[in-house]
This record gives sequence, C-alpha cells and structure tokens, in this order.
Amino acid sequence: MFTGIIEVVGIVDQILEKGTNKTFWITSSISEELRVDQSVSHNGVCLTIEEVVNNRHRVTAVKETLDKSNLNSILLNDRVNIERCLQFNGRLDGHLVQGHTDATGVCTGIKSENGSWVYDFKYPENFAALIVEKGSIALNGISLTVFNVGRNIFSIAVIPYTYEHTNLKDLKTGGSVNLEFDIIGKYVLRNKEIDTIK
Repeated sequence: MFTGIIEVVGIVDQILEKGTNKTFWITSSISEELRVDQSVSHNGVCLTIEEVVNNRHRVTAVKETLDKSNLNSILLNDRVNIERCLQFNGRLDGHLVQGHTDATGVCTGIKSENGSWVYDFKYPENFAALIVEKGSIALNGISLTVFNVGRNIFSIAVIPYTYEHTNLKDLKTGGSVNLEFDIIGKYVLRNKEIDTIK
C-alpha cells in the first residue's frame, strides 16, 4: 500500500527482455536502502525488488503489468517516480494507493498558469464511474486531485514542488500515464454491481 507521495525520481539505465517480461535496472538515491522482496511503486506500479547493487536496483514487469501500464513504453534514461510502501505509524499525506494500475491515460494538453501547471487527460470511458470531481487519483503514482471531470476527460493542477520532484515535467502532449482510481470508489461500484446481479 502506498500514499501517492513520490520519494525520488529514478533513472532507467538498463532494460532487458526475456519472453514476455521486461526487466529494468534503475538508479536512484534510495536504491541502496532497498531490500530484495520489498514492494516499491514505480510510476504507480507495485513491483518487487529483485536485486540491489549499490545505487541501482532491479525489478521485472510481467505481460499483464506491461499491458495495463506505460512501463512497456519506457526507454533508457527515462525518469520514473519511486515510492516505498506506506508505514502505518506515520501520516497519510496523499491517499490510499495500491500500486495496481487500472488503465493508462493520454495527456491532451498542458498549460502554464504562471507558477503552476494544468494538465488535461483523456481516459477510457468505461472507468467514468470511478472518478469524481475533486476526488483523488494516482497518476504515475502521484496522488492528485481531479477537476473538470467528464465521461472520458479530467484535469489536474500541479504545484511547483510536485512539478520539480516528479516526472510530470517530462510529460508531453500525447504522452501516456498510469492511472489508478480510488479504491473506495471501486468497492462502492462493485457493491452496486452485485446488487444488480441478485
């Protein structure tokens, strides 16, 4: 479980493919603190640490993960948002994030607001019931508040700190982002689905 508060941005310095899997070696300022078997969020995707060598760590994404996230399009030297799992003896600064990407969204516009930025996104319409005005979303693992919500569109506003300390500043129009919708909304929707089945 995560909070959507990014700790560091890592750099992908090696990509290996074996079968339908992709293995990533990532360099970051916290890599040497990680341990094998630990769950760590990479662009909002929960991946298991397989090896740690000095300031580098290795993770692997299987086909299901690659199909549902933007990890399949990551290139060498790309920057990824990294967050270690939530400790329940601390404050929950973002919102509850599982690290399970639901879908990818596409950036349709970026506007500078002279000190902040507004990003517009398009997302698959079949997830419309899981996103509400002023609700939370995890975007590339970042806990953000959505507004201008439509059937397949939404916007986010980004403060300078988030812009500088995540890979959002690398995002261009047409770029893909990982989306994880609020877990509470998922359970509410599932409960309604079960009622209709009965």
